[in-house]
Amino acid sequence: MLQPRDFARLNIHPQQVSRLVEKGELVRVGRGRYVLAGNEHSENLGLALVAAAAPKAIVCLLSALQFHGIGTQSHREVWIAVAKNNARPRLDYPPVRVAVFSGAAFTFGVERHVIDGISVRVYSAAKTVADCFKFRNKVGLDVALEALREGLRAKRINRDSVWAAAKVCRVTSVIRPYLEAI
Repeated sequence: MLQPRDFARLNIHPQQVSRLVEKGELVRVGRGRYVLAGNEHSENLGLALVAAAAPKAIVCLLSALQFHGIGTQSHREVWIAVAKNNARPRLDYPPVRVAVFSGAAFTFGVERHVIDGISVRVYSAAKTVADCFKFRNKVGLDVALEALREGLRAKRINRDSVWAAAKVCRVTSVIRPYLEAI
């Protein structure tokens, strides 16, 4: 992915960028963000685009579930977490849903992955499941239960890691009956 600072570093004038877009050699994927036409991109290009535009944000909830391959939820928005006192990023593409986290709930369970050459911060699978229970009013209790069941069945998470994340997210009393039942 290329941004205006990349073009400036390569001494490419903005008019040349416009011409490359008109010729079809570059594809504009958002304000000030371009990708080379014909390049192979992963299915998680949207996560990379958001990470490039909002480097302090962390991919969470439904987007993190999809990234980890847990559940059947498909969505067109990228869910990101921002710290309580940080500004919410404004992006025109891809559509973004923002969840506000604070303290240890924001910093716990962050993993770094490289997607299409961009470093993307994503919550771990166990932290994502705990977050689904914490934000069950936004994502739905059925999504949280499916994530827990599917994550345990596929061995992407284990009970101990989910319990540790639930402690940090302060949802132990909510998640306990479901962990015991499954």
